Amino acid sequence: MLDQLAATPDLRTGLIVAGLTLASMAVAAVTAEAAPPVRQFTLANGLQVVVIPDHRAPVVTQMVWYKVGAGDEPPGASGIAHFLEHLMFKGTDKIPTGTFSKIIAKNGGEDNAFTNHDVTAYFQRVAKDRLATVMEMEADRMVNLRLTEEDVTTERNVILEERRSRVDNDPGSILQEQMMAALYRNHPYGIPIIGWEHEIEALDRKDALTFYRRFYAPQNAILIVAGDVEPDEVKTLAENTFGKIARTGEANPRVRPKEPEHDGLIKVTLEDPRAGRTTVQRYYIVPSYASAEPGEAEALDLLARIAAHGTVGRIYKRLVVEQKAAASAGGWYTDSGLDSGRFGFYAIAGEAHSAEDIEAAIDGVVEELRSGGVTQAELDRARAAQIADFVYTSDSISRMARQYGWRLAAGMTVADVEQWPDRLKKVTVEDIQAVARKYLINETAVTGILTPEPEYTSSIGEKPAAAAGNGKS
Repeated sequence: MLDQLAATPDLRTGLIVAGLTLASMAVAAVTAEAAPPVRQFTLANGLQVVVIPDHRAPVVTQMVWYKVGAGDEPPGASGIAHFLEHLMFKGTDKIPTGTFSKIIAKNGGEDNAFTNHDVTAYFQRVAKDRLATVMEMEADRMVNLRLTEEDVTTERNVILEERRSRVDNDPGSILQEQMMAALYRNHPYGIPIIGWEHEIEALDRKDALTFYRRFYAPQNAILIVAGDVEPDEVKTLAENTFGKIARTGEANPRVRPKEPEHDGLIKVTLEDPRAGRTTVQRYYIVPSYASAEPGEAEALDLLARIAAHGTVGRIYKRLVVEQKAAASAGGWYTDSGLDSGRFGFYAIAGEAHSAEDIEAAIDGVVEELRSGGVTQAELDRARAAQIADFVYTSDSISRMARQYGWRLAAGMTVADVEQWPDRLKKVTVEDIQAVARKYLINETAVTGILTPEPEYTSSIGEKPAAAAGNGKS
């Protein structure tokens, strides 16, 4: 049967189109029947609230998204956003130091947090009858955080150790950090979320509380509640907890330094005896969903699926299957940035191939995408897979909360999230070739090369994390 499908393009295309149709029908079912519509409202103090009802199980996910991240840090204080995320788990007058997560656990729930260049988010997953408890706790620490010098010293040491273990002891992470610094010459995306070590060492209690008082306020936050709830119920709870917090100042304006025009491909090379095989990475600056012209982010999304997703991606088929130059290859599109996104490729060299071989092979795939574009069959398959992923996301209240949170924190709307499948359907093969020609160019790229010794291994081939660490220690 597989051989027959391979030899029968019309049948294969028909199955792809059928898959796209079924996925579209599933999206319609999810949005029209399986769940009530998403509801949003804004409290008098400026807190934006989004409710995603889903009554299939008596659980809820609460997320508070602050529209501030590592990209908003003052000069010389890199890592303060992530540092504050950790310190938010210390305590208030109502919640003794170190007991926040213990209280959540005693109520049968789980919680955590993460920091990105653009956002800091805190979340809890609990039984629906515990929502009032976690909402009161989260509102309390929005305004009543208390820190001792011991709290700050202890957590600063935790973060320094986190940096040593996650970055300094991993050559792949070192290379990625240096590539980001080269890719963004002026924009704060080039500064690591976790911070530079010498600047982390200088962070103190005053730095943390100053950052907290400036950015942690209701008008600078989004509350997402997803699960077995009704909008009016959530509104009442939110008004009785977050609604009592006074508005302080104005929302974060998110004014950041602009990136200058780039004038050529930059190459970063790292030699490290702890690494495994030679690895090559390529990063391009591209628009994100928040910064792109209409239709461009959707085209980039589908281009990444066609070019670099798993074993069916172009780069894997060319470098691993056909050329046998690489042991592994892939890539990604980081699409959630406020100011820009990244498009990336990576390949781990085969034993008989050099960094130059791999770099040339990546160049070949990029030129193929720019000059020859993609086929309609590739586009249909990628689109069906992306829409199917949307359906699967709709099946998880936690993933839905994250989906809306990421987009809204970047200035997008509920409608932008819900209309995404329809926008994907409008993308053409010409659109995909156009974004490849416009953005996969040397002037916006950095190539990173890791040259190792063979007796060690590396994690360089993994997709870069979207956030630094978590707030619990």
